Amino acid sequence: MPKIIFEKIIKANRKKVFELTTNYENFQKILPQYYPSIRIISVRGNVSVVEEHLQIAGRELVMMAKHVIDEPILHEIFIIGGDAKGTHIIKRYESIPHGTKLTLEIDWKLKGMMKISNFFGKNKVLNDYSKIIDEFAVIAEALV
Repeated sequence: MPKIIFEKIIKANRKKVFELTTNYENFQKILPQYYPSIRIISVRGNVSVVEEHLQIAGRELVMMAKHVIDEPILHEIFIIGGDAKGTHIIKRYESIPHGTKLTLEIDWKLKGMMKISNFFGKNKVLNDYSKIIDEFAVIAEALV
């Protein structure tokens, strides 16, 4: 799957957007329809390893994710094990007048049935991930 880049303008300050979208330990409470299970394995400084179950494209991905946080400008996610091993997601947060510009670079690496279903589903994984970001934006804007 090709690497994609997309931007989202969120009408909330960078600190709030960053805190919400990097608060992976509460994703299960914030967006339970997408994150049915989250289990923190280890935390060392700004690096965490988390077992995540992500409901996307009609399937549940089970992944081991390494989160690297450089507050408040960068959040990198490396999928180090599971159904999307090798995936790399970079989220950049830029303050703009009246809000935040969130830029995402996503290089999905899917395996097995997810790879096949995504091929026939015309990037359903990317579309669903974009919807997750949209929901985070709605929540952040409501917090203002």
